Amino acid sequence: MSLLSFFQEELVEAGCDEAGRGCYAGPVFAAAVILPKDFHHPLLNDSKQVKEENRNALRLVIEEQATAFAVAKVDVEEIDHINILKASFKAMHLALDQLKKKPQLLLIDGNRFIKYKRIPHRTFVKGDGRFTSIAAASILAKTYRDEYMLNLHHHYPQYNWKKNKGYGTEEHRKAIELYGLCEHHRRSFNIDPLKVQELF
Repeated sequence: MSLLSFFQEELVEAGCDEAGRGCYAGPVFAAAVILPKDFHHPLLNDSKQVKEENRNALRLVIEEQATAFAVAKVDVEEIDHINILKASFKAMHLALDQLKKKPQLLLIDGNRFIKYKRIPHRTFVKGDGRFTSIAAASILAKTYRDEYMLNLHHHYPQYNWKKNKGYGTEEHRKAIELYGLCEHHRRSFNIDPLKVQELF
């Protein structure tokens, strides 16, 4: 299914998406993107459907051609304090705060959202595979977060975050069993190193 350029034609739309919501470690990132009316790129899709090298190439195109874009993150401490769902919404709000142009309608990936100021919003399950602005936001959120986790990997190579990016892969779970948790792991996910295998 090809992406739709816009949900409607009259209002300025910003697409919003997050990356890292389901991870064991690291911040949650979110992006907000406003695209010009004529924007099109054949590789653009939900970031999970795009190869890494193409995501990185798309990031440059989006940053160069977007009418406005912003990326924000919420760190592990706050995720543990307010929970990951609220942290995801907060990251989106922080990204929206940074946009240089004010949107009139927000397109949100997912089925829930906390209202942002007085701007109306619409939620779309798998919206990153439906609308170009949400897909672009997913690319930015994903590439910024991957870059952040790659940097963390150099300080904590035992978890191999350059590969798993903090997600709960078997390799990551075994590393937690062996080395325990570090300050970048989310305690609110109840990742007990002694019981980590029982979670799956």
